[in-house]
Amino acid sequence: MHLAYVTTTDRGATDRLLSAVAERLLAKGARLAGVVQTNTECADSSKCDMDLRVLPDGETIRISQSLGSQSRGCRLDPAALEQAVGYVTASLSDRPQLLIVNKFGKHEADGRGFRPVIAEALALDVPVLVGVNGLNRDKFVDFTDGAAQALEPRLDAIEAWFDSVANLRPAAE
Repeated sequence: MHLAYVTTTDRGATDRLLSAVAERLLAKGARLAGVVQTNTECADSSKCDMDLRVLPDGETIRISQSLGSQSRGCRLDPAALEQAVGYVTASLSDRPQLLIVNKFGKHEADGRGFRPVIAEALALDVPVLVGVNGLNRDKFVDFTDGAAQALEPRLDAIEAWFDSVANLRPAAE
Protein backbone atom coordinates (compact mmCIF):
# COMPACT_ATOMS: atom_id res chain seq x y z
CA MET A 1 0.00 0.00 0.00
CA HIS A 2 1.34 3.41 -1.01
CA LEU A 3 -0.50 6.23 0.73
CA ALA A 4 0.96 9.66 1.42
CA TYR A 5 -0.36 13.01 2.54
CA VAL A 6 0.71 16.63 2.74
CA THR A 7 -0.31 19.32 5.17
CA THR A 8 0.30 23.05 4.86
CA THR A 9 -0.74 25.92 7.08
CA ASP A 10 -1.25 28.80 4.64
CA ARG A 11 -4.71 29.26 3.16
CA GLY A 12 -4.91 27.60 -0.26
CA ALA A 13 -1.30 26.37 -0.17
CA THR A 14 -2.21 22.68 -0.31
CA ASP A 15 -4.49 23.30 -3.29
CA ARG A 16 -1.75 25.18 -5.14
CA LEU A 17 0.82 22.51 -4.30
CA LEU A 18 -1.32 19.57 -5.43
CA SER A 19 -2.25 21.42 -8.63
CA ALA A 20 1.45 21.96 -9.34
CA VAL A 21 2.15 18.28 -8.60
CA ALA A 22 -0.57 17.22 -11.03
CA GLU A 23 0.72 19.52 -13.76
CA ARG A 24 4.31 18.34 -13.30
CA LEU A 25 3.38 14.65 -13.33
CA LEU A 26 1.03 15.01 -16.30
CA ALA A 27 3.82 16.77 -18.21
CA LYS A 28 6.02 13.72 -17.49
CA GLY A 29 3.34 11.45 -18.97
CA ALA A 30 2.00 10.05 -15.71
CA ARG A 31 -1.50 8.55 -15.69
CA LEU A 32 -3.42 10.40 -12.98
CA ALA A 33 -6.87 10.19 -11.47
CA GLY A 34 -8.44 12.37 -8.81
CA VAL A 35 -9.13 16.03 -8.30
CA VAL A 36 -7.29 19.26 -7.62
CA GLN A 37 -8.94 22.40 -6.31
CA THR A 38 -8.81 25.97 -7.53
CA ASN A 39 -10.03 28.78 -5.30
CA THR A 40 -11.25 32.02 -6.85
CA GLU A 41 -11.58 35.03 -4.60
CA CYS A 42 -14.95 36.77 -4.77
CA ALA A 43 -14.87 40.55 -4.91
CA ASP A 44 -18.03 40.89 -2.81
CA SER A 45 -17.16 38.35 -0.12
CA SER A 46 -14.38 37.13 2.14
CA LYS A 47 -15.20 33.63 0.91
CA CYS A 48 -13.91 32.12 -2.31
CA ASP A 49 -15.48 29.97 -4.99
CA MET A 50 -14.14 26.42 -4.91
CA ASP A 51 -13.77 24.42 -8.12
CA LEU A 52 -12.52 20.86 -8.55
CA ARG A 53 -10.75 19.85 -11.75
CA VAL A 54 -11.17 16.17 -12.46
CA LEU A 55 -7.87 14.60 -13.52
CA PRO A 56 -6.40 14.05 -15.97
CA ASP A 57 -8.43 16.22 -18.31
CA GLY A 58 -11.99 16.10 -17.07
CA GLU A 59 -14.38 18.86 -16.37
CA THR A 60 -14.27 21.51 -13.68
CA ILE A 61 -17.01 21.25 -11.07
CA ARG A 62 -17.99 24.12 -8.76
CA ILE A 63 -18.28 22.57 -5.30
CA SER A 64 -19.12 25.74 -3.39
CA GLN A 65 -22.54 27.26 -3.15
CA SER A 66 -23.66 30.74 -2.22
CA LEU A 67 -25.61 30.71 1.02
CA GLY A 68 -25.99 34.47 1.34
CA SER A 69 -23.84 37.17 2.87
CA GLN A 70 -24.91 36.45 6.46
CA SER A 71 -24.35 32.70 6.36
CA ARG A 72 -21.77 31.07 8.56
CA GLY A 73 -22.30 27.44 7.57
CA CYS A 74 -20.29 25.20 5.30
CA ARG A 75 -20.57 26.30 1.68
CA LEU A 76 -19.71 22.89 0.22
CA ASP A 77 -22.30 21.64 -2.26
CA PRO A 78 -22.54 17.93 -1.35
CA ALA A 79 -24.20 16.99 -4.65
CA ALA A 80 -21.39 18.59 -6.65
CA LEU A 81 -18.80 16.82 -4.51
CA GLU A 82 -20.51 13.48 -5.11
CA GLN A 83 -20.57 14.21 -8.86
CA ALA A 84 -16.78 14.59 -8.75
CA VAL A 85 -16.51 11.42 -6.65
CA GLY A 86 -18.47 9.54 -9.33
CA TYR A 87 -16.17 10.70 -12.12
CA VAL A 88 -13.06 9.77 -10.16
CA THR A 89 -14.44 6.38 -9.15
CA ALA A 90 -15.12 5.58 -12.81
CA SER A 91 -11.60 6.65 -13.78
CA LEU A 92 -9.99 4.04 -11.51
CA SER A 93 -10.80 1.42 -14.15
CA ASP A 94 -8.15 3.11 -16.34
CA ARG A 95 -5.43 1.91 -13.89
CA PRO A 96 -3.91 5.28 -13.05
CA GLN A 97 -0.41 5.50 -11.61
CA LEU A 98 -1.60 7.88 -8.88
CA LEU A 99 -4.83 9.08 -7.29
CA ILE A 100 -4.69 12.67 -6.02
CA VAL A 101 -7.38 13.81 -3.58
CA ASN A 102 -7.26 17.51 -2.85
CA LYS A 103 -8.59 17.29 0.69
CA PHE A 104 -9.51 14.80 3.36
CA GLY A 105 -12.23 17.05 4.74
CA LYS A 106 -15.26 16.77 6.98
CA HIS A 107 -17.17 14.57 4.52
CA GLU A 108 -14.26 12.14 4.30
CA ALA A 109 -13.78 12.22 8.08
CA ASP A 110 -17.45 11.22 8.37
CA GLY A 111 -17.01 8.33 5.89
CA ARG A 112 -18.37 10.07 2.80
CA GLY A 113 -16.93 12.05 -0.10
CA PHE A 114 -13.66 10.66 -1.44
CA ARG A 115 -13.08 8.27 1.47
CA PRO A 116 -14.50 5.20 -0.37
CA VAL A 117 -12.51 6.17 -3.49
CA ILE A 118 -9.29 6.27 -1.48
CA ALA A 119 -10.05 2.81 -0.09
CA GLU A 120 -10.89 1.45 -3.55
CA ALA A 121 -7.71 2.87 -5.08
CA LEU A 122 -5.60 1.29 -2.35
CA ALA A 123 -7.38 -2.05 -2.86
CA LEU A 124 -6.45 -1.79 -6.56
CA ASP A 125 -2.83 -1.05 -5.58
CA VAL A 126 -3.03 2.51 -6.92
CA PRO A 127 -0.81 4.91 -4.92
CA VAL A 128 -2.75 7.74 -3.27
CA LEU A 129 -1.72 11.30 -2.40
CA VAL A 130 -4.07 13.30 -0.17
CA GLY A 131 -4.17 16.86 1.14
CA VAL A 132 -4.97 16.83 4.87
CA ASN A 133 -5.61 19.84 7.06
CA GLY A 134 -4.94 20.06 10.77
CA LEU A 135 -8.64 19.82 11.68
CA ASN A 136 -9.02 16.37 10.12
CA ARG A 137 -5.53 14.92 10.55
CA ASP A 138 -6.50 12.70 13.52
CA LYS A 139 -9.49 11.28 11.63
CA PHE A 140 -7.27 10.66 8.60
CA VAL A 141 -4.69 8.85 10.72
CA ASP A 142 -7.49 6.75 12.26
CA PHE A 143 -8.89 5.95 8.80
CA THR A 144 -5.46 4.87 7.53
CA ASP A 145 -4.57 3.10 10.78
CA GLY A 146 -1.40 5.19 10.82
CA ALA A 147 -0.15 3.69 7.56
CA ALA A 148 0.00 6.95 5.59
CA GLN A 149 3.36 8.59 5.00
CA ALA A 150 3.63 12.31 5.75
CA LEU A 151 5.50 14.10 2.97
CA GLU A 152 7.21 17.46 3.10
CA PRO A 153 4.90 19.93 1.33
CA ARG A 154 7.38 20.52 -1.48
CA LEU A 155 7.01 19.68 -5.15
CA ASP A 156 10.37 17.89 -5.34
CA ALA A 157 9.64 15.73 -2.27
CA ILE A 158 6.26 14.66 -3.65
CA GLU A 159 7.70 13.99 -7.10
CA ALA A 160 10.46 11.83 -5.56
CA TRP A 161 7.85 9.85 -3.59
CA PHE A 162 5.78 9.35 -6.75
CA ASP A 163 8.82 8.21 -8.72
CA SER A 164 9.66 5.66 -6.03
CA VAL A 165 6.16 4.16 -5.82
CA ALA A 166 5.41 4.37 -9.55
CA ASN A 167 8.53 2.31 -10.26
CA LEU A 168 7.21 -0.44 -7.98
CA ARG A 169 3.98 -0.85 -9.96
CA PRO A 170 3.66 -3.05 -13.03
CA ALA A 171 2.91 -1.29 -16.31
CA ALA A 172 -0.76 -0.93 -17.20
CA GLU A 173 -2.19 -3.76 -19.23
